[in-house]
Amino acid sequence: MIFDDAQKNMNDAYFGGGTGVLASGLIWSVAGIVAVYSSPQTSMLTLFFGGMVIYPLSLLLSKLLQRSGRHKVNNPLGKLALESTAILFVGLFIAFSVAKLRVDWFYPIMLMIIGVRYLVFQTLYGIKLYWLLGATLTIVGMFCLLFGAPFITGALLGGTFEIIFSLFILYYAKVKE
Repeated sequence: MIFDDAQKNMNDAYFGGGTGVLASGLIWSVAGIVAVYSSPQTSMLTLFFGGMVIYPLSLLLSKLLQRSGRHKVNNPLGKLALESTAILFVGLFIAFSVAKLRVDWFYPIMLMIIGVRYLVFQTLYGIKLYWLLGATLTIVGMFCLLFGAPFITGALLGGTFEIIFSLFILYYAKVKE
């Protein structure tokens, strides 16, 4: 499979990855809302356990939007998608460890980790908007740290930016068909 065909297959199967970004944005938003009404620990656990349903939710959304939610078995980019998930596990470990000392740093660290992971998505889908999304989340995380943003700020900003970007990605993937 040549590279352009691999990207096209990923785009076709997962709607340019936009359904995953939307699912993630919804989970981040829920975690932010939980932070308003509950403890930081409950909010962090909401993001953690909610993160486990991002992929299945994105597949459901892909199928609802008439996409297969499955790339071809011989698509080498499928491995990159799976391998980039390791970034999340390392990031979660770092964020949870640091949160024991500074709970308000949890979401900024996670924003930066998620931002870095999105940089890889440009290679997966061939959509340069992922570079902007990755840079945006990383910079927002940095600003939250530098300016001492309240705990919920990172979660709500992360959810908001992901939902907004997901709409642009979904539009772009539809137009690119």
